[in-house]
Amino acid sequence: MNRYAESKIIKNANGKQRRSTIILPNIQLSPNDTYIQTTTIERLDLLAFDLYNDVTLWWVIAAANGLGKGSLIVPQNTLLRIPDVSDIEAQIQKVNTSR
Repeated sequence: MNRYAESKIIKNANGKQRRSTIILPNIQLSPNDTYIQTTTIERLDLLAFDLYNDVTLWWVIAAANGLGKGSLIVPQNTLLRIPDVSDIEAQIQKVNTSR
């Protein structure tokens, strides 16, 4: 999943390009979510790779669990909600196409 897929390319008066801001949705509860308990100190990016096969999806786990503000570290014995990534893709598309 590319979280920039829905962003538009904007040109300024000088022709310089940038991507529009992406609004990330609040990660809604879903019956497809799973839960895991960390037994050691973990990193969000490595968990994302293990669970989604994509390190760039660390923000999905962080947003769902209120983590990642200044650190990718997940403390030992933390119960984590792991959202189904297909649900997140649909939420991102819905939020960004409606604005």
